[in-house]
Amino acid sequence: MDFRITEDRAALVDSVRDYLAGVHGVERLRALDADGSARSDELRQGLTEMGLRGLLVPEAQGGLGLSLVDAALIAVELGRAAVAEPLVDGAFVAVPLLIAAGGQEALLGAIATGDAQVALQHPVNGWVADFDGATHLIADRDGRLLLDAASARGVALDSVDPLRRLNAPVAAKGDDIGASDALLDHAALFAAAQGVGLAEAMLAQATDYAKVRTQFGQPIGSFQAVKHHLASAAVAIEFARPLLLRAALALEQGLASAPVHVSHAKLAAADLAWSVGEAAIQVHGAMGYTYEVDLHFWMKRAWALAGAWGDRAFHLARIDAAVIGGSLPIGPAHSFA
Repeated sequence: MDFRITEDRAALVDSVRDYLAGVHGVERLRALDADGSARSDELRQGLTEMGLRGLLVPEAQGGLGLSLVDAALIAVELGRAAVAEPLVDGAFVAVPLLIAAGGQEALLGAIATGDAQVALQHPVNGWVADFDGATHLIADRDGRLLLDAASARGVALDSVDPLRRLNAPVAAKGDDIGASDALLDHAALFAAAQGVGLAEAMLAQATDYAKVRTQFGQPIGSFQAVKHHLASAAVAIEFARPLLLRAALALEQGLASAPVHVSHAKLAAADLAWSVGEAAIQVHGAMGYTYEVDLHFWMKRAWALAGAWGDRAFHLARIDAAVIGGSLPIGPAHSFA
């Protein structure tokens, strides 16, 4: 079994990373925060032109027809750049649900071209992200998915993340497009993917700072205590990435164990982003607690996503139920089943 990322996938990830590094640096983040828009028309258009809105849309509807693994890898890069544009919900989560529902070819094509934006609503969340700019809403109601034209508008809510735009849930009135089981799992998967990217970015910022901040005449990165913090963070990232890819592949293949793999990935990514953020603050010292330090954009996104699509207790309970209940055998003999 070959677990390596293929050259084509690596090239796609690199191209997205390079693009985001050029157009979505910390200067852009601070500008979006300062003007209150939290969104960039330039970035939205760029993501569309790169084909990322149609990444999972079938080729027949004008998309690229790629896989959930590809989308998960791109979501990592979106987290690394702290992109707040609702690409993940509207394209990576919504599209597989619409494909499974069938009969949504026109909407899929509109998503690929950027003419449609889908928001998501689930009882596990007390909010709907980016509902104010959505043309459609997919809502979970009593275990069924409803596709609404998003005619109603919820009350705006505040978020710990200044670049997240949230609304209160609304009463959806749409067409029944199937069972809702997949909504939570797809959304939690991509929240986990962004968490891994956020952790990678925070580790990079802490490492760069440790190289230039001096104490007692030498860079603080030379001190063993700082090295241990950063090394532990790097190891945690390497442990979380395989869990994310396993969950993406299990979900794509429709395995019965997919939900627990998603919960494992979400739990690992949330814990990872939280702990790396904490270590990065410690490396920055007292100034790490100030909003003038760029780290806060990534750290606050990590806090917001930690409670999105099921908090730590929710996903830990799913894992406990599967392992203790016996539906997910553990041990070396079952690792690669």
